[in-house]
Amino acid sequence: MTISQEVQNMCPVAQGVAHGAAPIPEEAKWVQAKQISDISGFTHGVGWCAPQQGACKLTLNVKEGVIQEALVETLGCSGMTHSAAMASEILPGRTILEALNTDLVCDAINTAMRELFLQIVYGRTQSAFSEDGLAIGAGLEDLGKGLRSQVGTLYGTLQKGPRYLEMAEGYITKIALNEDDEIIGYKYINFGKMMDFIKAGDDANVAMEKASGQYGRVGDAARLIDPRKE
Repeated sequence: MTISQEVQNMCPVAQGVAHGAAPIPEEAKWVQAKQISDISGFTHGVGWCAPQQGACKLTLNVKEGVIQEALVETLGCSGMTHSAAMASEILPGRTILEALNTDLVCDAINTAMRELFLQIVYGRTQSAFSEDGLAIGAGLEDLGKGLRSQVGTLYGTLQKGPRYLEMAEGYITKIALNEDDEIIGYKYINFGKMMDFIKAGDDANVAMEKASGQYGRVGDAARLIDPRKE
């Protein structure tokens, strides 16, 4: 390396303080992280693109600096779904430093990776105090048995009020209103369960009926409306 003449002319002074890196919590251990292989953790983060057209929720399971598992969920932008497909191939097997400096195709996914990197290297992971961390496959548990993202789609106008379109339970088919036209419940179809029934051999109409449910005081409703048509 090149050293300036000014520095070369300085007299040497000993560096007396050498406590090392502050330890961070990792999988129920306190670790003085000095290199990428010292880092382990399971965590989530959200990223967004510059025009904020869409968002990405990224979940990573890191063991000894290497990404073992990646769950990429996107919202609000059609192109992001294809970017997420590529990112799901790119991320596993890379170190977190490689992943941070790799083009993950979509700016929202890149931003999510940046946010996760900060959490992981500062010891702010979900598994910080879990002995041995979380098993590979823990990311899928976020999706539930239907292996579908938890999505909420709600719309409202001043003129006509709210419309529930999709909730954690599933696709909303009917909104239950009381005598004052206030929402008191809703009916829904759980698409994950519906597809499982169809794959098991059920007729589509039978599967839809078996995957249907309701929440709230639907039985007390003065009327039911279709949120997409009325």
